[in-house]
Amino acid sequence: PEFRTSTAYLDIETTGLDRHYQSITTIALYDGQEIKTYVNGQNLDNFIEDIQQYNVIVTYNGKSFDIPFIETFFNIRLNHAQIDLRYVLYSLGFRGGLKGVERQLGNDRGDLRDVDGFFAVLLWDEYQKSGDQKALDTLLAYNVQDTVTLENLMVTAYNLKLRETPFYDNLLIENSITPANPFRADLATIDKIKNSSQFWATGQWY
Repeated sequence: PEFRTSTAYLDIETTGLDRHYQSITTIALYDGQEIKTYVNGQNLDNFIEDIQQYNVIVTYNGKSFDIPFIETFFNIRLNHAQIDLRYVLYSLGFRGGLKGVERQLGNDRGDLRDVDGFFAVLLWDEYQKSGDQKALDTLLAYNVQDTVTLENLMVTAYNLKLRETPFYDNLLIENSITPANPFRADLATIDKIKNSSQFWATGQWY
């Protein structure tokens, strides 16, 4: 609770897994009040200044992926306190990726349920090749959803951890209302990519 107002929930999308050879395509940041997005070729460098406004960064698998990728890509050091919910939730019995944990908690992503990190790469490729704004909007919708869900996952983990203490009844935090996603997934674009030769030829490596 003490650091809730100075926390950034963060997720990145990239062109691949290797931070030394691949690039960041988009970043989504949510601070409990405002959603910010950053797009390669548009405003990506603005992230460097914006992230300095916060004391804590919360991610899912960010310790292994997002944070090292950001530091390598921008050649910066993020000295914030960091909470990787993957490990916190693992200690509470939740296994798998972010979407898998969401499903275990009864959450459904609707139009974004078939979009994953591999698919995000293909959405960026489609946007780069065709300039299709719907492909970029779908990518940003996915990126933002990955980010805004982290706040309530953080609250859930905090409350579950409290059960192990005598302070459970006094320190519980209520979940926030998840903000509306400013971007909308385009189902026609998703279907187009799912039916493309690139989708089937590349394979889901992400």
